[in-house]
Amino acid sequence: MKTLHFESIGGASGDMILGALVSLGVSVEELNEELKSLNVDPFEIVVDDVVEQGMSGVRGNVVLHEHHHHHHDHDHDHAHGHHHGRHLSTIQKLIKKSALPEPVKFQALEVFQRIGEAEAAIHGVDIEKIHFHEVGAMDSIVDIVGCCLALEKLGVDEVSIRNLPQGHGTIECAHGTYPNPAPATLRILEGFPVQDVDEPFEMVTPTGAALIATWRTAEVPILGSRAVKTAYSFGHRKLSGRPNLLRATLYETAEDQTADEVLVLECNLDDSTPELVGCLFDQLLETGALDVFTTPIQMKKQRPAILLTVLCIPADREKMLDLIFRESTTFGIREYLSKRTVLERSFEEVETAFGPVRIKLGKRSGELLTASPEIEDCRKRAGESGVAVLDVYREAIKGMKENDA
Repeated sequence: MKTLHFESIGGASGDMILGALVSLGVSVEELNEELKSLNVDPFEIVVDDVVEQGMSGVRGNVVLHEHHHHHHDHDHDHAHGHHHGRHLSTIQKLIKKSALPEPVKFQALEVFQRIGEAEAAIHGVDIEKIHFHEVGAMDSIVDIVGCCLALEKLGVDEVSIRNLPQGHGTIECAHGTYPNPAPATLRILEGFPVQDVDEPFEMVTPTGAALIATWRTAEVPILGSRAVKTAYSFGHRKLSGRPNLLRATLYETAEDQTADEVLVLECNLDDSTPELVGCLFDQLLETGALDVFTTPIQMKKQRPAILLTVLCIPADREKMLDLIFRESTTFGIREYLSKRTVLERSFEEVETAFGPVRIKLGKRSGELLTASPEIEDCRKRAGESGVAVLDVYREAIKGMKENDA
């Protein structure tokens, strides 16, 4: 599993995010080639190596090549050069008509929708009437679609970031002088953790905010992840008290490592019939719980009740909570993360007089510590041969010992 973790020291813009993704290994030539299928003016994504404040990193930029012969059907959009605004529907058409992979189109459309909704709410107009000025400009379209394409090329499963910095004061934009952060940026980041910093500049642009808010799935990479590669991407402006940079690190986890940390969910059930708890028990296991168990408990006034405990991988949290709330009478579920150490598991098959039986092996650091016959196999063979399950079980253990000898 791959996680992309951002640390936003100097904020975030489309250029900074794009530079970071290229620096992590996405080919800028491939991006430029594939983004040509967007029917827009000629452009080029340029990512330069730079050294800022003694740190080496990159600076991304979308360079527009002025060109005056328009042969496609968006002439009116280009009448005033790339500073002229575009409507959301025009941008959506450009993206949908392109030859980009479907997941990339879907994500880019989601980012623009987010910005459009924020702008519409702020200006108090219908989303279709919104004229994207800065964001509808050519370089922003290339930034947003380019970032979504680059993320897809990195093959990232999760994107994590703790918070984004916000400055103070005022900023200049197409509509005049606005408070900092820009109202659209604040709107996009509603519910997102931010950190106030003493900088009188726009730290996070609406483009940067919309990309990160759309992508973010976690605060930090999953426990046990290894850092594989780091990129330092610089913005274009000098800040007064901190480097204007976005750090991006790729983390990888081996698939089985996620099992080192489990989520424990539990609730007390004092008004549910045992049969209903039994149904929920089976549904939880079918939905992917690692383990489910119930414990008889005594509650207030010594009322008998059941404590339901579910172990699952953290990624399945929502699914499990949903199921427990839907299928039980509980009003609340406790949860905590727990570490667990598991033996390396593998299976081998032994031949018995009644047929083959699988043996589950548990090893630690290559040493075999435990082995036990699979009870389902024993039950099947017993049924076929008309003997007791215990007979098959004993035969399997004997077969195991013979194999070792």
